[in-house]
Amino acid sequence: MLSAKSVFDEILDNDESFRLFCSIAASGESQGGWENGRIAALIPESERALAPKVVRHGADEDKHGRIFNALMHKRGLEPVEVPHETDYTMLLEKHGIGLAHEQLKANEPLTVQDIVTYLAHSRVTEQRASEQMQLLRKYFSDHPDIGRAVKMISNDEDNHLAYCHEELLRFAHAGHGRAIQRTLRECALAEIRVYRDVSLAVMDHMGRILGWPKAKSAVLAAGIHGVYAYERLGGWRRMVSLKMPERRDALGGPATSAPEFA
Repeated sequence: MLSAKSVFDEILDNDESFRLFCSIAASGESQGGWENGRIAALIPESERALAPKVVRHGADEDKHGRIFNALMHKRGLEPVEVPHETDYTMLLEKHGIGLAHEQLKANEPLTVQDIVTYLAHSRVTEQRASEQMQLLRKYFSDHPDIGRAVKMISNDEDNHLAYCHEELLRFAHAGHGRAIQRTLRECALAEIRVYRDVSLAVMDHMGRILGWPKAKSAVLAAGIHGVYAYERLGGWRRMVSLKMPERRDALGGPATSAPEFA
């Protein structure tokens, strides 16, 4: 029977599809680590108190990239080049979401509005990351190879999402509410399109690797389009709401270390 778990099982059990899956994930996490590192370095003086949390965010993302690479190495696999059409982070930037890499490579301090943009972008993308990791945690928390990694990354993503809620509410109370809502909406509507396109591209690559029949690929593609239709009709609103999280000061301490994979 075709299900999300059965599809993930196929991907995890085949070395080539597992290698592509981990390579895509590691690349995105590492890119997020670099972005947060640059934002922390360029944060305006008025928001320097936020810098340690941005650093922690970036350190977590770097750790996740190392975890995915370690999972590959444990199976004697090396990373592969990430296909352009599956590069979620790069495609978001191409669509003008978040802070441009050109800006982050410069040495000009960011503005408070830039920080609001960064947090709004993160609130949307961390919602996606949190949901994806919760799904993997549901199915694979007891998996002998990836269970520990899935639980650690899932907990981190939940922390990142809580941090975004708390900081955006702080900025909203400081008078940035309209800008936050406008930016959140723009980010969410762009993100759901990029996520659809990347999901279709990833499934296309996985289908070729695993030799899926056309009917199976068509069913999976229809499911992806169905998710997009739901999100376009209103599901995107879950990405723009703000509420004070139960996890307060979620990024207030040092990053945890990555587990060892023998």
